[in-house]
This record gives sequence, C-alpha cells and structure tokens, in this order.
Amino acid sequence: MPRRPALVLGCLAAALVTAVLGAAPAAAHGFSSTVYTDVTAAGQGHVRTALELEYDLLVVSAADAAGDDALFQDGTAAFEDGDPTAQADALEAHADAVLAYVADRFTVSSADEPCTPAVDGDVRMTQREGVPHAVLVLDHACAASDGTHEISSGLFPDAEGFVRDTTTIVTYSLDARHGSAALDAEHPQFSTAQTWTERFATFFRLGAEHLLTGLDHILFLLAVIAGSRRLREIVLAATTFTVAHSVTFMLAAAGLVAVPAAVVEPVIALSIAVVAGWHLWQIRWGGDRATELDVPGGHLSLDRAGWARLAVVFAFGLVHGLGFAGALGIDEAFSWTLLWSLLVFNVGIETVQLAIIAVVFPVLVLVRRRSPQLGLWATGSIAALVSGMGLIWFLQRVTGG
Repeated sequence: MPRRPALVLGCLAAALVTAVLGAAPAAAHGFSSTVYTDVTAAGQGHVRTALELEYDLLVVSAADAAGDDALFQDGTAAFEDGDPTAQADALEAHADAVLAYVADRFTVSSADEPCTPAVDGDVRMTQREGVPHAVLVLDHACAASDGTHEISSGLFPDAEGFVRDTTTIVTYSLDARHGSAALDAEHPQFSTAQTWTERFATFFRLGAEHLLTGLDHILFLLAVIAGSRRLREIVLAATTFTVAHSVTFMLAAAGLVAVPAAVVEPVIALSIAVVAGWHLWQIRWGGDRATELDVPGGHLSLDRAGWARLAVVFAFGLVHGLGFAGALGIDEAFSWTLLWSLLVFNVGIETVQLAIIAVVFPVLVLVRRRSPQLGLWATGSIAALVSGMGLIWFLQRVTGG
C-alpha cells in the first residue's frame, strides 16, 4: 500500500475541502475596492491628483467619519435614484466632509513636509462596470521640495468594515519621472524616486496574491491538473490557459474588450464545473483506462479527447483573463506605462500558477504510478468537489444569491 503518496495527496484534498467549506461561495474574490489616481505636476510647488472612487463607498465612509448623517441620507437617495447629477450635488453639498475624509487618507508630501490639499473644480461622475464612481480633483500646495514626492493612501481601510483589501492604483507624471504604483494596507506609500524594479515588484506581488486569494481560479487550475493524464497534457493545458487569459487581459487593459462582471463571473464559475466534470465524464466512460492516452504516434501527440479538452481550456481561459482584468477594475484603456505594470501583474499570476502545478502534479504522478486505482479515486474525488463548487457558484452568481 503506497501510504506516503496517499497521505500527501489526502492532505492536499483535505486542504481543498477546508478551503471550499471555509470560503464564501458567491464571493471568491471577496468584496474589495480599487481607487484610481492620476498624479501630475501642476506648476511650481503644486501637484494635481485626480481620484476616482466608488461613489456609494465614498458616501458611507465620509459620512461615517464625519458623523454627517445628512451626507449619508442625500448620497444614498441619489445613489438609489441612479441620478449622476444628484450624486455629484450630494458630494459638493458636503464638500468639507468629503475633503476631510479623502485628505486624511490620501496624502502628498515632499521633503518630509505634507502638501496642503484643496478641491479643484466640480465633482464629476463616471461609471465602471455599471457602478458609479466620483472623480475628485485636488490641488496639493507643497511648501518644500527635494525633487521627489511621496504619495500615501489609506482609503477605505479594512477597519471601516465596509470593504477589505482596498488597492489604490496610481499613475504619475511628476518630478520628470513617469510610472505607476499599487498601494494597499501592507504597502501604503511610494516615492517618485523609486526604481522601475520596485514598481514592477509591486504589481508582481499583486498578481501573485490575486491568484492565491482567488479561490475560483485555483479550483479551475486544480481541475486542469486532476484531468491531465501526462506531463505533456498539463504543460499544454497550462500554456493554453496562459496564452488565452493573457490575450483577453491585455485586450481589456488596452480598452479593446469590455465585458460586464455579471457575465464574466458566472462563466468563470461554469468553467470550473465543466473542466472538472470533463474528468468525471472520462472516468465514467473510460473506467480504469481514463488516464490512458489513445495516441497513434508522435511523442507530443494528443488524442481527440486531449485536443478537445485544450479547446475548452482555451475558451474558458479567455474568460478568466477578463476576470483577472476585472480584479483591477479595468474597463477602459490605460496609459502604456500602466500597461507594462499590468503585464507584470500577469507574470505574478503565472508564477503562482506554475508553483501550484510543480507541487501538485508530481504527487499525482507518483500516486498514479504506485497505485492507478488510488490515483483515479483521488483525482475523481477532487474533480467531484471542484465541479460541485463550480455549479454552486454558477447558480449563486446567476441568481445574485
């Protein structure tokens, strides 16, 4: 009895069950928020920042921080009516509370001296995936300068209890430098003097963390691994998935493709169920031969089932790419500077994906070699769990439950 491999695979399966049962099925990514900021020089001693924030979240957070019930009532009514003019009017009528909230949590400084913010112009409303966002432009007057600026963001922190894991995406053209940065609770500050490697490391980490915390993408990857019969299949499947989601991710980042999250998220859930269910179907009709390849010749050849599976993985990979783009709220073209950073975000995703494959697939191969029946039972169990979870998510995301 191959106890050691069985124990390892059993632990992996148990970890999967624990993650599935402990996760909120309808919110695989969690309820997070993304703030977008464009920072530019605005004359000697002045910095201009244009912040784009979720409207309803800004209303609730600012009203709560200032104890301004009127802002909450007016802002909520305008949000429920879906009237952009009324929404902008509500924020401008309570400009002091809004500015106090934002200025306390988003700061610009130079030479260790904070710059003084003031509202520059009227509030403008826009939308991302049907969600209203407020664009607030601030002029920061800086009394001192050492040739660099530091920008900090603690907007919509977890402690408020409204959202978690807020990320502030910053693009800047300041101090004769151009770049982008991503700020969160663990890395709330950056300097315009930072190197390109520091900027890219930030987006690499974001990509890695997104895959690790995106349970639906991990389950999809496990479904691909469980149904792969040979190393050639998992390599081809992983490559196919990578190419597919990289294509749509970059197309979305370039503003060429935009699909509502209401469509993307249910299809991602369905993809999990289909890819995992494919392996179950192979077991049902192939029995003990489910892990065998029916290949007439050629070392890298695949049988008909293998090629069909790759086509399915590619199709759903395209949708997952839109999901990755949606994680950063991408629904319009970004600057080329930020596009390069988003590419690094994608590399971070791929690195974690390859790490998971490198850990799980060798264990699966070892179990299959020592006990084909045990390997079939283990992959079938994983596929059944993953498929069931995918179907639950699909129904919840379609019905809004």
